[in-house]
Amino acid sequence: MLLLAALQVTAVAAPDSTVTFGQGAEGWQGLQPMDGNGGTSIDTSLGNGAPALHTQIEHFGATWSTTTNTNFVRDYTQMQGVTFGIDVLANSVWFFNREVTRDLVIELRDYDNQANGLPYTSVWTKVGTLDASKAGWQHLSVTIADTSALGLPAGWGGYGNEDAQGNPYLPSDRTFASVLAGVDEVAFTTFVPGFAFGFTYFDVAVDNISISPVPEPAQGGMLLAGLAAMAALARRRARR
Repeated sequence: MLLLAALQVTAVAAPDSTVTFGQGAEGWQGLQPMDGNGGTSIDTSLGNGAPALHTQIEHFGATWSTTTNTNFVRDYTQMQGVTFGIDVLANSVWFFNREVTRDLVIELRDYDNQANGLPYTSVWTKVGTLDASKAGWQHLSVTIADTSALGLPAGWGGYGNEDAQGNPYLPSDRTFASVLAGVDEVAFTTFVPGFAFGFTYFDVAVDNISISPVPEPAQGGMLLAGLAAMAALARRRARR
């Protein structure tokens, strides 16, 4: 019984979905050029253990997003918590003849409840930095511990309304949980709400985009108790 409980909890904690791009884009896409130069495509030579989605483009920012992969486009309040992960390889982020860095945020967008003439309502937070001085692949992740939270967790921002200075904020009739309940697009992007940059050249690849459910505290306790009991049983058998 204890072994069965431990196995069941382990299954809950396992990654819900990981896109390796080995089976195609699986609904994920990047920006395409406005001038016909560069773009985003699957690159079999760059993957972190598999092919990667590779963007080479001059644009105001870079974005990798999905509106169709139902493992990501979903009601997140059905989970206690969730961790989002992504591997990034920043070969170059070039602006005015020098390498620069750009913050990468994850933005969870709800298109069904538009307000104030803006295209969507969203919640977002920084997951890391695109920095070409860091050699090799970098793994970035962020965890939402409680998807039922009404207020924005520390480090999170909202979008759907703007003040007189153009600073975005979450509309007063929306909550963190209400946005998570109707996510129509998941985006990893350098277009940080409220900020603007000039044309920048991006040579960046992404891989292993994942979501993992966070076990509920009671389930975590069951897992620890089950593992402890299994270890004790193994010790008793070893002494016989």
